[in-house]
Amino acid sequence: MTLQQVRDAFPILQRRNYLNSCSLGALSTPAVDQLHDFVAKWHDYGASAWYEHWWGRLADLRGRVEHLFGAPAGTVALMPSTSACLAAITTSFDWTKRNRIVTTELDFPTLLYQWKVRPEAEMVVLESPDGVHIDPQQFADAVDDRTLAVATSHVFFTTGTIQDLEAIADIAQRAGAYSLIDGYQGAGQIPVDLPATGVDFYTSGPLKWLCGGPGLAYLYVRDDLIANLRPRITSWFATEDQFLFNAGDFRYHDDARRFELGTPALAVVHTALGGQEIVDEVGMAEIRARNTMLTERLVDGCTAAGFSLRVSDHPDTRSAIVLVRHDEPGAAVGHLAERGIIVDNRPGVVRASPHFYNTADEVDEFVEALSETV
Repeated sequence: MTLQQVRDAFPILQRRNYLNSCSLGALSTPAVDQLHDFVAKWHDYGASAWYEHWWGRLADLRGRVEHLFGAPAGTVALMPSTSACLAAITTSFDWTKRNRIVTTELDFPTLLYQWKVRPEAEMVVLESPDGVHIDPQQFADAVDDRTLAVATSHVFFTTGTIQDLEAIADIAQRAGAYSLIDGYQGAGQIPVDLPATGVDFYTSGPLKWLCGGPGLAYLYVRDDLIANLRPRITSWFATEDQFLFNAGDFRYHDDARRFELGTPALAVVHTALGGQEIVDEVGMAEIRARNTMLTERLVDGCTAAGFSLRVSDHPDTRSAIVLVRHDEPGAAVGHLAERGIIVDNRPGVVRASPHFYNTADEVDEFVEALSETV
């Protein structure tokens, strides 16, 4: 697809300068087409659409996500949210011999809350020396024979910094611990080959960089772990031969579907397929290259305009999440919205996140408009 073809597929770009993909990816016409197809089949088939159409759509989405992850068939489960992914994983752990969880202050709160509510968990929260990075050596120093899991992010939502998944997985594995990666800000903007990294668990979803909307998450589980993990929260989707409706005989699926928690949100399954269709066609290598160009232009432009940034100082570990320090970020975001520029704010920063469908001119327009607020 040419850039113009990509942009034509996202109607919001005809109306707004949309630079907020790390909050919500833009909605594409293929996603809308998929949603219309879902509604039409609901009208035409009713419940029989499950067997003739929708069941296959679930398999299609799992397969596309496995391809995105470079993962074998049967290693991805469809889940309601990252929180549900984490709950399914943590209830699969044996807490009797190890109980230490190593995480960081830069991770999304959901990742920390999961352990805070478990009285048996001992948390080690690594502090960032510069407020931007966590050095892999910090994980190595914190992990020991009491560590059950290293739980951290692929890309920090707080700084946009990309972590070294292979290093984290190796540190955990050498100590006999699990590696659990929140990849919601990674997949869709950073190419991933999960088997090559060695991580045990990776969560993601279509809400942000995969342009599929809210209400769904993806859970990857390393192939050789699945058979020995038995989550203590479950559903009829997690059992073999689920349409036998045998209440007296529960047997886990032999693949990652054993983690699934009930009927998936079918409308979002369809919009996720539409978003994934464009991501697959453009290709992750091209998306990463384009996002890198836009990110560096954004960083350079903001720096030249006199702004201070909270981003990695290494271009190869910078993602397309750029945080610009600002005394009044809420007011600045409001001013930008009046100009038709959609970004977001967090405490002390304006956050811009271009994606492959954006242009250099849109990045420049953001910098110019933001300069008007100081």
